[in-house]
Amino acid sequence: AIELIPDATLPGVRIHATVKTTGQTGVEMEALSAVSITALTIYDMAKAVDKAMQIGGIHVVLKDGGKSGRYESS
Repeated sequence: AIELIPDATLPGVRIHATVKTTGQTGVEMEALSAVSITALTIYDMAKAVDKAMQIGGIHVVLKDGGKSGRYESS
């Protein structure tokens, strides 16, 4: 699932992707890809308004399970 959260302090939008699996491999790359593609789509739709937009700060916020256990960014 993709969630767009307006953030007036940026100004901009925060994009959260939630990915779940029952398989043994992680899905971090799928979540990162989902956020990246969403950001690029927003850029494409809004570039006529502001060509100076920036995409950044894409990272894993929470990962739970797998060999490495739980990871939560600070």
